[in-house]
Amino acid sequence: MKRIIYSALLAVGMLSIGACSDFLDKKSSAYDSNGFYETEAGLDEGVTGIYKAVPYNQNWDVPAAAMQDVYSPYGLQDQENTTISAGGGLTADQSYVNDYWKGHWVIIARANSVIVGARTDLENASDIYRKRLAEAHVLRAYAYYNLVMTFGDIPFFTAPVTPDQYHEPRTDKKIITDYLVNELQGIADSEILPWQSEQRGRVSRGAVYCLISRFCLLAGSHDFGGEGQKYFEKAAAAAKMVMDNVKLAQNFGDLFTKPGQAKTDVQKEILYSFVYTKGAVRHTHKTRFGHTSRTAGGSSVRFPSNFLAMCFECKDGLRVDESPVFDPKHPSWNRDPRFRHTILMHGDTMDCTDVGKKFVLNCYDTNSWQYPNPRNKKWYLGSNADVLKSASSFAARGIGYLYNKYNTDFSEDISECTIEIIVMRAAETYLTYAEAKIEMNSLDQSVYDAINAVRRRAGMPDFDVVKPERKGNQELMRQIVRRERKVELAMEGLALCDFRRWGLGDILNAGPIYGQPIAEIRYEGLTKADMPTFTTTPRHDINDIPDYSAVADKYTARDLKRFWAPRFQWWPIPRADLDRNPNLVNPEGY
Repeated sequence: MKRIIYSALLAVGMLSIGACSDFLDKKSSAYDSNGFYETEAGLDEGVTGIYKAVPYNQNWDVPAAAMQDVYSPYGLQDQENTTISAGGGLTADQSYVNDYWKGHWVIIARANSVIVGARTDLENASDIYRKRLAEAHVLRAYAYYNLVMTFGDIPFFTAPVTPDQYHEPRTDKKIITDYLVNELQGIADSEILPWQSEQRGRVSRGAVYCLISRFCLLAGSHDFGGEGQKYFEKAAAAAKMVMDNVKLAQNFGDLFTKPGQAKTDVQKEILYSFVYTKGAVRHTHKTRFGHTSRTAGGSSVRFPSNFLAMCFECKDGLRVDESPVFDPKHPSWNRDPRFRHTILMHGDTMDCTDVGKKFVLNCYDTNSWQYPNPRNKKWYLGSNADVLKSASSFAARGIGYLYNKYNTDFSEDISECTIEIIVMRAAETYLTYAEAKIEMNSLDQSVYDAINAVRRRAGMPDFDVVKPERKGNQELMRQIVRRERKVELAMEGLALCDFRRWGLGDILNAGPIYGQPIAEIRYEGLTKADMPTFTTTPRHDINDIPDYSAVADKYTARDLKRFWAPRFQWWPIPRADLDRNPNLVNPEGY
């Protein structure tokens, strides 16, 4: 691994990976060959090279940030029992693990080269120069956060790696966290970065505070060094800075469409995103293609699981097992509006402008209702690829669910999307603030206001109006903030970290994943007596985890060999790097 990093450092700036914006598309400026990064033009180009590496393709032109949820039980991939989330695929030989590891080390290698090569007399440097150098530090910290979040203790370098460092062991994750949090805090305190970046796709001051809060929420939840409460305090303080300076966009759905992302209020909420523009290398992504129905022309290989679908409350603010307006025959009706923005299922209509048709999603029949008829503007029964090609579709592998987030805008080709992939946004910090304060058992009105601000924007009632007994109760407040993180931030790359922070691996992987009713019953045959229970154990209830054991014969199931082992708390370092450096060492069992 060190040899890979060292080679990457020598090649920094030569590769072109990821998203593009105006500043990523520009040609090189003139600069002196000596002291490359000491000039403003040279530093700017070096930092641009880091930005290009950040949204590396985790799988078939899909950035890692849009893939991470399917590595948790809240998401699914098309292959059964062998995916990372199902346990069977979480090995030191797993290609996704290897790609994730290598992709982040390329970012770190480029950043280290730029940072070490930059000038040190910053008091005499221009504002632009200091901004770009700050951005390099933030992007390096972002890459390290993702590695610490998944692998725990890892090697830690703040300068280009030399050959004598090839066999360095792992560094304690607390040491890494403290170093980077202090560094990020210094950048935030300097106020060199604006709250809203002058160019889309650059990190903002809000992104710095958001990243601090992510690091500290992670460290607090895992109680790094026995200092969990201290980290929660820092997470809350950093998140509060964003809350005080960045407003939520008016409409939740606008965040995930091209027209919506052009709106000023949406741009302000987005703290950092991967920006794509056609006409440059790697200028589009295929996120929507991999998430969309086969009848719409997609590949349909990544899906939300029922663990996510069941988290969405009904429009009255009650869970599906509690609400009188929940209809098991039509599970998507009367739900939290974010359900439709996030998930599609059997019976929902897709409006596919770019392929010129509408159709009704169908899990069961070889034909589905489609519009328009090739001969007239009427609905007709046409071939349903989601069933006819069910080996990899939402009707089989996805057992009834499709992602809809980022998929509602059909104004561009399904396999050449330029919609921004959101990495950080203000709503996350509202919920981080609330969770950190809840974990400190510092329950006050600011906690309730933060949660309700996110809910109101989505069109949901205040949680404490629906169930006032939650206020002042730490366990019940954990339930509401965890639920909000799952439904507000689904498919935004946070579920992978969250379920590990909350220690839910065993209960989320205790059995198969269940989905649509079997063909003999269908949704039409369901009654409320056929629904799973959430109260099997207090852990099921407080984490909104459905238990299907009493009604399992009525639902389609997959990942029958799903399992969890304690070693899965952290991912294994890829075997190729262990072979190069045995001092890295993986947990027993890998």
